[in-house]
Amino acid sequence: MSDLKTCSEGLFELYEKLDGTSDVLETEDLVDAKTGKSLEAIYAASQWQLMWRKFIRNKVAIVGGIVILLYYLAALFPGFLAPYTLSTRFREYIHMPPQRIHFFDDGKLRPFVYDVELTIDENLRKIYKPNYDKKIPLQFFARGETYELFGLIETDLHLFQVPEGIVSPLGTDRQGRDMFSRILYGSQISLTIGLLGVGLSLFFGSVLGVASGYYGGRVDDLIQRLIELVRSFPAIPLWMALSAAVPPHWPPLRTYFVVSVILSVIGWTWLARQLRGKVLALRNEDFVLAAKLAGASDTYIIFRHLIPATLSHIIVVSTLAMPAMILAETALSFLGLGLRPPVTSWGVLLKEVQNIQSIALYPWVFTPALAIAIAILAFNFLGDGLRDAADPYTV
Repeated sequence: MSDLKTCSEGLFELYEKLDGTSDVLETEDLVDAKTGKSLEAIYAASQWQLMWRKFIRNKVAIVGGIVILLYYLAALFPGFLAPYTLSTRFREYIHMPPQRIHFFDDGKLRPFVYDVELTIDENLRKIYKPNYDKKIPLQFFARGETYELFGLIETDLHLFQVPEGIVSPLGTDRQGRDMFSRILYGSQISLTIGLLGVGLSLFFGSVLGVASGYYGGRVDDLIQRLIELVRSFPAIPLWMALSAAVPPHWPPLRTYFVVSVILSVIGWTWLARQLRGKVLALRNEDFVLAAKLAGASDTYIIFRHLIPATLSHIIVVSTLAMPAMILAETALSFLGLGLRPPVTSWGVLLKEVQNIQSIALYPWVFTPALAIAIAILAFNFLGDGLRDAADPYTV
């Protein structure tokens, strides 16, 4: 009996000590043992703040995001960044190799290019040689050919120009057109058609996927059978068949929109399947049941609660889907089933160099493929970083 009394007194004293130290623990900040920094901000952060903290630690994803930002800025102002327009031709500089831009002249920062001279060798081939006796200075923010900014404002201001001759950092094509300018103008179509195609895929995939998981039953069965039907067709032959049905006499704007719809025909099925699985787990959560008890309609619950709850996943999927859209447009245009001249896209530029002989003799005309590869890698790096940041099981 005395042992039991002694034990109970000891437990009571221990309880008093723990009760006294709890107040101290509540007032002190949680501190990281490694860095010594307070963890209070981390525990109080929202889901988006936690995603941002994890994302900025991924340096490769940051680089990918910066490259994509630069790409879209270039696509937004191609007329200003390009020294020439799409219709500019230099018949005396056909298939001219890339020019080297020299930034320093006699130890001073004075960008210039050497003049180019055309000669014919013994095999009657054109040879372009720089004339080292004649330097042509680059003029920045100079007046040149007229173009329309955003398709509305007419201006002739260019980032750089030369008062005479030609400046072509990436060379010219078979018609004497500047490849650097054409790649910049082509980025407008190739990058925005990916955005439009992904946007349509996100809309159909989000609405149908969330509705399938939320309603269940016959609605779920109907949508899932539709997804299986669409995915039963091979993607590339289906795209080719739909693209071949586009009349060749249609105006470029209508063809652009139709190709975007064609690219999104299959893309929405992947997102719909993934969102269905997430909504099946979310539809029995407390916030959904509370909305139902409050009298909210199904449409309100879907668009106000369920889609925002899966928004992080939608953003990641859309970023990873962009490379596929860009490659699909490039493939269709390369095969002659997508966009056609006079519309300029990266796929249209590659279509003009389909034979191996042209690439062997004039490798610089294949530079649009390099622009595509850099864009695809940047989107993949950014998508991987966003996926890791949105994953709650990664640190």
